[in-house]
Order: sequence, then C-alpha cells, then structure tokens
Amino acid sequence: MKRVMILNGPNLNLLGVREPHIYGTTTLPQIKASCEEAALRLDLTVAFHQSNHEGVLVDLIQSARQDADAVILNPAGFSFTSVAIMDAIKTFEGPVLEVHVSNIHARDEYHRHSKISFVATGVICGLGPYGYIAAMHAIAQMK
Repeated sequence: MKRVMILNGPNLNLLGVREPHIYGTTTLPQIKASCEEAALRLDLTVAFHQSNHEGVLVDLIQSARQDADAVILNPAGFSFTSVAIMDAIKTFEGPVLEVHVSNIHARDEYHRHSKISFVATGVICGLGPYGYIAAMHAIAQMK
C-alpha cells in the first residue's frame, strides 16, 4: 500500500469562503474527506496536512523521506516565492505532484509562475478540488 502525504499551504484552510469565484465553495475538510474516500478505493494511505507556515511545510516534506512514498502538494502562495520548499522537494526521492485548485496559468502575473513546478514530477491545475483526486489516481498508477 503506497503512503501519500498531502500537503496544503497558506490560506487553504479558508477554502470555501476565500474568493469563491476563483476557488469555489468546497472546504478543505471536504477535500480531505474526498481524498480519504479515494484512498480506500485506490489502496493508498493518506496523511493530510495544512499549514500557513513555510517552515512547517519544509519539515513535513523532509519527514516524507521516511513517512511517504509520494507527495501531493498544493503550495498555494508559496508556489511563487519559496525556494526553501523547492529545495526540500529536491531531497524527496518519490513522485511529487503539485496541485492547484485554480488554473494558475490563467491568473494574474503574480499567480502564474510556480517555482515548485521546476522540481515537481507533475502539475495538475484548474480542476478544482478534483485535482487532488486526479493526483491520487496518477500516484496509484506510478511504479
């Protein structure tokens, strides 16, 4: 059974109320529940985390080296600024799938160029909350 760590960055705890015209009305607890249901069907285990703090996310990525076979990461605002998260991902040997609820490529200039994409195995964006499930399906198929 593959172990998947799902990490969520800053302000994602406000999904459902924060800019619903961009991010929709699905909450992070609802996404977590969907991921847990999908994990059962896909024979995966999931550890689901959210933090508004860059260092906490770096610590979790580093712990994934022992605790996970794959990482799904929605770095949120840190996508565009965090060299520290990018460097932490470089130390993880398994697949890392970057997920964004919105299509970052169709957003304003500040939300288009993810530093994390340079080191991610793959990027899923613009599928709304289903992007997490799509990432889980991809991981389930990876060797």
